[in-house]
Amino acid sequence: AYVSASQARVSPSTSYTPSRHKRSYEEDEDMDLHPSKQKEQHTGNGSDIHGCVEPKRLETEASAGHHVISPNCSPPLDLNFPLPGEKGPACLVKVYESWESFKVNDVLEVFGVLSVDPVLSIVNSEERDSSTLDPMECMDTSEEQRVHSPPASLVPRIHVILAQKLQHINPLLPACLKEEESKTCEFVSNFMSELSPVRAELLGFLTHALLGDSLAAEYLILHLISTVYARRDVLPLGKFTVNLSGCPRSSAFPEHLYRLIQQLVPASYHLRMSIESMNHSRFIPHKDYTANRLVSGLLQLASNTSLVIDETQLEQGQLDTAGVHNVTALGNLITWQKVDYDFNFHRMEFPCNINVLITSEGRSLLPSDCQVHLQPQIIPPNMEEYMSSLLTAVLPSVLNKFRIYLSLLRLLDYSISDEVTKAVEEDFVEMRKNNPESVTADDLHKMLLVARFLSLSAGQTTLSRERWLRAKQLEALRKARLQQQKCVNGNEL
Repeated sequence: AYVSASQARVSPSTSYTPSRHKRSYEEDEDMDLHPSKQKEQHTGNGSDIHGCVEPKRLETEASAGHHVISPNCSPPLDLNFPLPGEKGPACLVKVYESWESFKVNDVLEVFGVLSVDPVLSIVNSEERDSSTLDPMECMDTSEEQRVHSPPASLVPRIHVILAQKLQHINPLLPACLKEEESKTCEFVSNFMSELSPVRAELLGFLTHALLGDSLAAEYLILHLISTVYARRDVLPLGKFTVNLSGCPRSSAFPEHLYRLIQQLVPASYHLRMSIESMNHSRFIPHKDYTANRLVSGLLQLASNTSLVIDETQLEQGQLDTAGVHNVTALGNLITWQKVDYDFNFHRMEFPCNINVLITSEGRSLLPSDCQVHLQPQIIPPNMEEYMSSLLTAVLPSVLNKFRIYLSLLRLLDYSISDEVTKAVEEDFVEMRKNNPESVTADDLHKMLLVARFLSLSAGQTTLSRERWLRAKQLEALRKARLQQQKCVNGNEL
């Protein structure tokens, strides 16, 4: 959508080859504009004393393992991408005012002056040489200079004139939905008028994607529109991590399901949870004091990124210390919506807002807000062909409506009237009387959460009696299914 709205050239680069030692900026620019590779931009980690933020990240599908080599054939230049295999253009964004207002992992839209002047590299080289003559003049180490001042041909500079935080990164929606603009109001009201058929079509699409399971499809919709809307002390309100258990492993179902979700949300990542990936991946960002920068980690994700964790890849084996720390980090992300960045001498909490979906065979090893056991109604002989045909059957215009639906509903305000609050309290007391052991405060919280997202999924910004009863019904069906699974396999729960 960004590319079609742009007048810039979008032809792919023909001169880029992975074996080259140096890549010119023009080739980077081609990669940046290539529609099949552009996915999502991340802002940098912070800024140094000159107001220079770390490189923006652009996730691409280039192969892992290839390193960009600097012109003098020194060790590979690490562009500090957070996700493994992530390649593409990076840039240093020079911010001259109000940079303190930008937080880690904010997504920004930046307007400024692009500089690819090779003289910058010469100046940096001269500074490095002069620092050997007068150590007091420049206290930066050579490693720090190399990291903070890479060659301009590899990492261009943008000198910012205007930078603004983005409320969302879906180009199909107006940039800001909070302002009382006539265009925005018109867009929202027009879409709300056709919300019901869009929801019905999306439910049908996801039901087919989940092999005919309409209950799991309902919960997947609620999960995709969930977001952390507030924090009470340490508790994040609005997170709705779903564990989709009962996934068939042999057919690579989780992989195909992720590809469908990837088509619906603006930012996503598929984490294949194996012993090897847990032991050897870097999940938590850590401070490198030699180069004076924060080294990125896999959990350094922008708000509202969909993180799909495939636990069916997990086999028997031993987690080492790094693996245990990574599993703990995932648990903290899910439970508290925070990541503890490692500064060697201490850890610092950074709040986040990541939608986590866990696909597993049995109950997940990781915590979740809601476990839904998949009950496939159809088993296609060729899973890949079946899932591909689902996407091709959907018109591009309908697919765009799905994308608008999921992004827009996440941004709506929601409230519960005093009258409905009282009715819910009375209902809960009645439920406790009938079955005091199985209905807890945690169950009430979960039902209110389901009711919230159920209301929003229908375009209603306040809770009605009808939606509350529907939420109770969904939860009863979900629990009955889990109980049934427990009877079949006693160690399942």
